[in-house]
Amino acid sequence: MGTAKNAWGSHDGKDCFLITLDNGKLTASFTNYGGAAVSLTVPDKYGSKTDVLLGYDDLDGYVNGKSCQGALIGRYANRIGGAKFTLGGKEIKVAANDNGVNHLHGGNIGFDKKVWEIKEIKDGEEPSVTFSYTSPDGEENYPGTVQLDVTYTLKGNALEIAYNAVSDKDTVMNFTNHSYFNLAGKGDILKHTARIFAEQYTPVDELLIPTGEIADVKGTPFDFTEEKRIGEDIDSGALPGGYDHNYVLGTSFGTRKAAEIYDPVSGRLMTVYTDMPAIQFYIGGGITEEPGKKGTKLFKNAGLCLESQFCPDTPNKPDFKPSCVYKAGEKYTSVTSYIFSVK
Repeated sequence: MGTAKNAWGSHDGKDCFLITLDNGKLTASFTNYGGAAVSLTVPDKYGSKTDVLLGYDDLDGYVNGKSCQGALIGRYANRIGGAKFTLGGKEIKVAANDNGVNHLHGGNIGFDKKVWEIKEIKDGEEPSVTFSYTSPDGEENYPGTVQLDVTYTLKGNALEIAYNAVSDKDTVMNFTNHSYFNLAGKGDILKHTARIFAEQYTPVDELLIPTGEIADVKGTPFDFTEEKRIGEDIDSGALPGGYDHNYVLGTSFGTRKAAEIYDPVSGRLMTVYTDMPAIQFYIGGGITEEPGKKGTKLFKNAGLCLESQFCPDTPNKPDFKPSCVYKAGEKYTSVTSYIFSVK
């Protein structure tokens, strides 16, 4: 049990570190490069512990990686259609870094490629690390200087991620964590089962921009209101492209159970709670083969993400509630928890 901070190289002239937290039930490591979650060791039904996060063995992997492994995402997680939005009557253009048309995960150099300040490390029964990043006014053409703190805490059998931010100008904000989970620790996640506690989702066009519709999941391949094997509708041909879709949890803030993921082989069950209004379910269909951990290769569908968030393209979709616009001085706060058990 306890905490440790070890040198882990440097990037852009700034020192990077690997911070390890251990509360006796879970062990997790994080780096201030991208504020990324690097590993999370969780026991299975036999008591054997396995790292359930995809990622890399060293800092170079995170610097050169293309899939945001474990990283903190901002200023706007997910996509903004047409790489522009209107705020206060003014059109704001942001980087078209997704298919040359749309904006993705904060732009050309998002928060996932920044070296964060290590603000605080706490020991004890609930060890934690807080990363801090100040995004200057105009970074990636977003208005306002944003001060963001993100705290990872091990609480019993849960990993909690808490976000606290404020801007000095009116702006849009949407932060998330982009960890890829594989509860078996190997293979793909198509045999995992999922339950998502959402009756609606946001359909998308061919470039994954929401059409503006909020549709019922019932009777579609997107229906996970009852436990279902993730690969079921992929294997049947009903949804051959897999999942990279946003589920609507509600139209207001308030902590709620968002999803459950279960691996029948290890018996690991992950339950996700969040106070954000939506969650993106992505099964890594876009992962290209690249070096992973311990000599393994990353590959398509090797892990899944459950990214708590505002709905994609909310700045351009007034019907998507609540708004992601924060007034100058208005506080952005959010908590998402990944809770582990066995059955």
